Amino acid sequence: MKKKAIIIGAGPAGLTAAYYLLKETDIVPVIYEASDDIGGISRTAHYMGNRIDIGGHRFFTKNEEVMKLWTDLMPVQGKPAMDDKLLHIEKPLEEKGSDPETNDQVMLVRNRVSRIYYLKSFFDYPISLSPRTIMNMGLLRTMKAGFGYIGALIKKREEKSLADFYINRFGKPLYEMFFKDYTAKLWGIDPSEISPDWGAQRVKGLSLKKAIADVFCRVFHIKQSKKETSLIEQFYYPKYGPGQLWETLAIEVERRGGEIIRNAEITGVKVNDAKTKIEGVSIKSGNETSNETADYYFSSMPVKDLVQAMGSSVPEQVSDIATKLPYRDFITVGLLVDKLALKNNTKQVTFEDRIPDCWIYIQERDVKVGRLQIFNNWSPYMVNNYKNTMWLGMEYFCEEGDSMWNMKKEEFISFAISEMVKMGILQEEDVLDSTYIQVKKAYPAYFGSYAKFDQVESYLNQMENLYCIGRNGQHRYNNMDHSMLTAMEAVKLVKSGNKNKESLWNVNVEQSYHENKEESKK
Repeated sequence: MKKKAIIIGAGPAGLTAAYYLLKETDIVPVIYEASDDIGGISRTAHYMGNRIDIGGHRFFTKNEEVMKLWTDLMPVQGKPAMDDKLLHIEKPLEEKGSDPETNDQVMLVRNRVSRIYYLKSFFDYPISLSPRTIMNMGLLRTMKAGFGYIGALIKKREEKSLADFYINRFGKPLYEMFFKDYTAKLWGIDPSEISPDWGAQRVKGLSLKKAIADVFCRVFHIKQSKKETSLIEQFYYPKYGPGQLWETLAIEVERRGGEIIRNAEITGVKVNDAKTKIEGVSIKSGNETSNETADYYFSSMPVKDLVQAMGSSVPEQVSDIATKLPYRDFITVGLLVDKLALKNNTKQVTFEDRIPDCWIYIQERDVKVGRLQIFNNWSPYMVNNYKNTMWLGMEYFCEEGDSMWNMKKEEFISFAISEMVKMGILQEEDVLDSTYIQVKKAYPAYFGSYAKFDQVESYLNQMENLYCIGRNGQHRYNNMDHSMLTAMEAVKLVKSGNKNKESLWNVNVEQSYHENKEESKK
């Protein structure tokens, strides 16, 4: 009789685990997904013929195996998409693939453009001292930024917080102008209270010096042997949004013999008396509850929920840490507009001269919106009437139960539109339609009881047949490729019989994303 694996969650990690179990072992995976959707936070939402990318997902990785899986599932475009001339993409990255006009299963090649909106002006992201940046900042701010950066080069702070991390790389004036307020919106607290681990994981290799060097190399056509992830200029993107790829992978999992059960929530996890194995799970589907057992368990559910589902078997101290783990929840307001009031380089925005950004970081201090997505620029096929309308996503970061989360849908949409008007981005009468989406536990946070997370990790690692994978499964702000790599590593451990899970938790993944342990102790 074949062995069985229960996988909790049909996001990138869960689907990848199922695929590799089917590809490389005789273990049969059964995925239980609490919602009706595939892809987790990487899914694509639909509204009136328009599509919303929940959070914005670039398909870029330095891992060849991940890239191969993506492109095996969806080939890279071989002919231009309908907007490639508008985005100044002369030809795709590879001379192969399918025509996006005639084939729905295709990865488009996208230009990476994301800027900061501050002082009602655009600034480059990553930060660079371009003529436009200097002009928008003004002479006084530019001088302060320059002296602050020099000061940061001369004297480094001990990195006790995320604020210290950014100041060491950009100087205090640039930190306060371009990082502090957005980061506070994202996490809900001042960066001085956040662990430097977040910055260390995400942008360790990025600094003002490297951003300036990148601009110099591009201007003079100098090839760079190593380029930071945050500076990558092009990426792949599924024609109809990220969820399309995960839906394609789900079909492949089922074709190979795996099972995906939707609207099935894990409500209980039974641990054996020795606290060394998972013996089964309780599953709620509609009004019915059932119990299922397996040989292996892969969990991408939030660590907080997993530990709570284990009940009294968890030591009190571990349970207390897990229960208090912080998360940031997420609200997206979709706005369909026929034009913007915003001007791009002094020209009125029209179809022919549309702003090029995939997303814009909102650094303005008198609004709560954190980021603005322009879905037309992710993929023209995300928008029902691409040539005559713009499909925008306003992103808000909050906590389940707070004032923003509890605001009524219509009230919140009106509030969001008023912020866009306040920033000078659009006029209220130009909004044609709108929608609203809430996402729980979108971002595992690096403060509060997270400081003691190693105790939770140690307890979970005692369970020989439990493998924690993905962003929420490891309480780690992973990208999609990192989440996939945790799943791949977990399957390798199962296949080899290796019970040491250190390699699984070390998939964080690139040195350019995080400090090593020796550095973090200094």
